[in-house]
Amino acid sequence: MRLRFEHRDTETHADIADRVWRTRSDAEDTMTSAARTCCQLIFTRMQGQLLVSLRGPETRATTAPVPPDAEFFGIRLTLGTVLRPHPAASIVDGYVPFPVTDSGRIVIGGEAWEAPTYENVEQFVGRLRDAGLLVRSGLERFAGHPGDQPSSRTLQRQYRAITGLSRTAVTQIDRVNAAATMLRDGLGWSTAVETLGYFDQAHLARSLRRYVGRTARGLRTVDGASMSFLYKTDPSPGS
Repeated sequence: MRLRFEHRDTETHADIADRVWRTRSDAEDTMTSAARTCCQLIFTRMQGQLLVSLRGPETRATTAPVPPDAEFFGIRLTLGTVLRPHPAASIVDGYVPFPVTDSGRIVIGGEAWEAPTYENVEQFVGRLRDAGLLVRSGLERFAGHPGDQPSSRTLQRQYRAITGLSRTAVTQIDRVNAAATMLRDGLGWSTAVETLGYFDQAHLARSLRRYVGRTARGLRTVDGASMSFLYKTDPSPGS
């Protein structure tokens, strides 16, 4: 059976963690993971064991094996949110695992934390924030007027230091995920191209192959590897 994702917005602390999801595998499978701009905390339960990791931004689509009889639960951090001491730039296309005690508590920042559930994510996020482990890194300053900003090169360096990605990469990845969501939901090529500012169908097709790992037809069918959930985004067209 293909993976089925349940997801919801967070009810509080949406400035640092805006989405939570969960799924489970009944049998051995493979999953295609689309490129992502944000870090995610991933919790996996299998064979009575809890595994926890922080996944960094992903700059391309990847395919990974999925073990049978496993439960997965994730918290998506917002762009610019940092889980100390693991900045996004240090784990691009990678991850860092966290120790789990014999009692099932997660060691983050030298302290053991009770593992969250899908229902109480907000409390877990709030505790990490109050402890100074989950912090915003001030991406808001990049939205100011050019005359109030440092040089373009300095801005690019600062932005990459915070997010692990260039501003161009963030725009491209968010845009192609939005396009993939539109195509998966039944909208046509021309609508996606026009709405999101692609040059033409070929331009969008190349982006889908690189960042999503699927064709438009593949997004609409149930054949092949399961697909990580495509979150709807609101990118600026024409970038």
